[in-house]
Amino acid sequence: MKNLFLFFISLIIFSSCSKKEKVDSIYFNGNIYTVNSNFDNAEAFAIKDGRFVAVGSSRDIQNKYTAEEEIDLLNSPVYPGLIDGHSHFIRYAKGLREVDLFGTQSFNELIQRIQKHVEEHPNETSILGLGWDQNNWVGKQFPTKDTLDILFPEKIVILKRVDAHALLTNQKGLDLAGINGQTKVSGGEIITENGEPTGVLIDNAMKLLTDKMPELSKQQKKSLIQQAQANCFEVGITSLGEAGLDKSQIDLLDEMHQDSLLSMRIYAMINPTAENLNYYFSNGQYKTDYLNVRAFKIYGDGALGSRGACLIRPYSDDEDNYGFLRSEPQVFDSLARLIFAKNFQMNTHCIGDSANRAITNIYAKYLKGKNDRRWRIEHAQVLAENDFSKFGDYDILPSVQPTHATSDMDWAHERLGEERVKNAYAYQELLEQTGKLVLGSDFPVEDINPIYGFHAAVARQDDQNMPEEGFQMENALSREDALKGMTIWAAFGQFEEKEKGSIEAGKFADFVILDRDIMVAPYEELRTTKVLETYSAGAKVFDLKADL
Repeated sequence: MKNLFLFFISLIIFSSCSKKEKVDSIYFNGNIYTVNSNFDNAEAFAIKDGRFVAVGSSRDIQNKYTAEEEIDLLNSPVYPGLIDGHSHFIRYAKGLREVDLFGTQSFNELIQRIQKHVEEHPNETSILGLGWDQNNWVGKQFPTKDTLDILFPEKIVILKRVDAHALLTNQKGLDLAGINGQTKVSGGEIITENGEPTGVLIDNAMKLLTDKMPELSKQQKKSLIQQAQANCFEVGITSLGEAGLDKSQIDLLDEMHQDSLLSMRIYAMINPTAENLNYYFSNGQYKTDYLNVRAFKIYGDGALGSRGACLIRPYSDDEDNYGFLRSEPQVFDSLARLIFAKNFQMNTHCIGDSANRAITNIYAKYLKGKNDRRWRIEHAQVLAENDFSKFGDYDILPSVQPTHATSDMDWAHERLGEERVKNAYAYQELLEQTGKLVLGSDFPVEDINPIYGFHAAVARQDDQNMPEEGFQMENALSREDALKGMTIWAAFGQFEEKEKGSIEAGKFADFVILDRDIMVAPYEELRTTKVLETYSAGAKVFDLKADL
């Protein structure tokens, strides 16, 4: 009788197990922020073929599914794969071979870093660098080429400012570009002193030089892109918006995806060159699981730090300077008409209040009212009081970078004045108009780590947790809204909210495990948060333990 009882128990257990659905992996006992429509928390999920199959309690998932791989999350906080809504991934990749000038506190420090680089790479015919910011130096004046001419007369020097809207070159670079005291350029500026170029080129003037520089080899590009991807996975980024690429660059990313050399999901905004416009208007949008090409990136104006942002009233610290638009208004209008007709997105870089007004007026002309075109303003940094409502009236999406606020806060009031700065970096006010914000970093202009952006969004503090009371806290975001901005809302801004941005059945199994819960951790601990593991389509792409 006892043996018969055991037989029936075994039969019941076997029958129960045989009814379980086979999946690839089960993760249980976690603190999972699903970021679904109810912002629910869960304990477990099942994954099959690179997608979430089910999300729920540990008991329900383990009762319904079976897998050879079952991972105990040990109550770790889990979030959807983080999305950087606005970055310059290819520029960042190229920058991995350049002189790091971020954080230099003086021009002398900049020179010292270059000299060290030249000692380590004596055979390079050019010196490329990125990251200087004259606002961090005594006097806050643009540098000049004189020292570069003395130290590096035979090498072409190209040192891009932190925002990549200005560069410093030497005489050899000016000669290559064909620039002299009489050279003029539309949509940019060649800084002169006593009628001669100082070496500083702003916005469109930079292309006179950069277009003359030789390209990297294809293999060099691939290697740098893979290194950049590894750096993104290390900080929890599984998807990003690439703000401005040519067809050849998009094709290279697609090739790397197809060859399994790249698994970063990329929403590629297209540069509006004649060649790119002709190709994509003829062939339409392009979409794979890893690449989404449906938007054009337009440059409305320049940057605030280099006084290229276009303002309604002149700069408070330069009373004859209003900044400038990068193109004539009719050019933007013509692009908007074509982009609307061809059913692409129009994503326009706008920093100054004049640029924001000009472009949102053009958007309004074609969008006409409520719509689902999801046209975006990239940065939406300084706005006139009566222009905020256009974001809500015409469903214009603000794509903002919270660390810009905390990077600029020490000097933005000098550029804008105490009254105008109140309508700058106004993320909460924009959110109230639109109901959604796309959050990003603009890396390599800012640090690649998205947790820094989360901290800046909710605490409005810099890397020293200053100011103690936060910068213009009336425009801080809640933690829930900040997380949505770097997950589901960022996905919405890319027309991909049905496939990524939350941990829900049917979506790609992109997720990240952190060493602390950023939804409750004290502000001062946020920036020390570490990514333990990053997953793309259910595959582990970063493991902190393996990296140590």
